[in-house]
Amino acid sequence: MKPSSHAIIYSNPLPCIHSQTGSPPTPRLPKTSSSFSLTATGRHPARRNTLSTFSPLVRAGNLGNTRVISEEYIKWLKGYCEAFFYGLKVKFLEPVSVSATKCSFRVNENTQNLQIHTGHILAFLKRNKPEDAFCIVGITMIDLYPRDSWNFVFGQASLSSGVGIFSFARYGKDFYTSKYEGSVKVPQRTVSSDYSIFDNYYIPEITSVLLLRSCKTLTHEIGHILGLRHCQWLACLMQGSNHLEESDRRPLNVCPICLRKLQSAIGFNIVERYKALVKWIDDESCGESGATPKSSSEHVYLPKPVEAFKDWREWILRCIAVLEK
Repeated sequence: MKPSSHAIIYSNPLPCIHSQTGSPPTPRLPKTSSSFSLTATGRHPARRNTLSTFSPLVRAGNLGNTRVISEEYIKWLKGYCEAFFYGLKVKFLEPVSVSATKCSFRVNENTQNLQIHTGHILAFLKRNKPEDAFCIVGITMIDLYPRDSWNFVFGQASLSSGVGIFSFARYGKDFYTSKYEGSVKVPQRTVSSDYSIFDNYYIPEITSVLLLRSCKTLTHEIGHILGLRHCQWLACLMQGSNHLEESDRRPLNVCPICLRKLQSAIGFNIVERYKALVKWIDDESCGESGATPKSSSEHVYLPKPVEAFKDWREWILRCIAVLEK
């Protein structure tokens, strides 16, 4: 599909660059769309059948405390990614237990909650990446850390390998205040041999804010896998963030420069992509109007909580109106 000839909607200047770095930004030219290229990796998403494959990383329980809610939440994320990266498909893999990855884990000294090692999980995902996938991403509600000296990360991705792991643990409203079953009372490093410690791990409540934050993190990190780097000068989804407050200040949309990069990588029509995003927000659920447990005939209706997306929906509609003039 040829790039749209319409002008791209402007974006506001970056509002939080000082708080991101703790000091004024170092003057340097941003990476423009004309200098953007995917040739360095030799991979191009438009040449693959599948953009990404979700591999839910689970412990004994499920998101929302039932398998039905877990599956529905993943469907919402799948639908959002297919609209955001319009024209490419997202597939599921079977859920993977923490023990199957044989990853290291520890107890965080600040939160006293369990964390799993991103590097070991990325290596596991790389070994299990489908041949037709441009990338494979793991999704978990367990907190992450990349190395012993780091406190935590929301996610980590590898551009060259096309793999990523993202945690939504800190997006739950009770993460910093609740006492979680399975946490040890004294911070200590744990030998990675007995994974039963993850039984009854913290499960957050499904809210609109949790869904919005999850969508932000997922598309931001997949954007990195597609070759987009942190955006320094405009209010943009691809801004970097060091904590939740900074992450919340990022918009859901990419700036004009990053949008053109994304369009160059995938080849979508901008207006069609915007309409797909509006449709995702307006649809009460993605694919099916509800879910039915395999062992029950009871129909479970799970409305998609999109209240936090309403302002962005209005912004997208204004963009569409300008582009269709």
